[in-house]
Amino acid sequence: MADGLQTVKSWILERHPERDDIASDLDLIENRLIDSLSFVEFVFLLEQESGTAIQMETLEVDSIRTLAAIEQHFFKTPAEAQA
Repeated sequence: MADGLQTVKSWILERHPERDDIASDLDLIENRLIDSLSFVEFVFLLEQESGTAIQMETLEVDSIRTLAAIEQHFFKTPAEAQA
């Protein structure tokens, strides 16, 4: 797991101390690990850790729905993403 993705995972776990871990395929939105109150802070963290500017108008929810999707969209090089 990339360091940035681990930071994102740790950020979520800090806000949900009832959880020990987050499966990479767990739906973060359906399970309310990311909610409307924390969404902007989450996107800001994701920008910082990935080094990718995120346009809220074009952000697809599916790209942040799971840790696996976040890794695929924000922490893999284009070559890794196509493999």
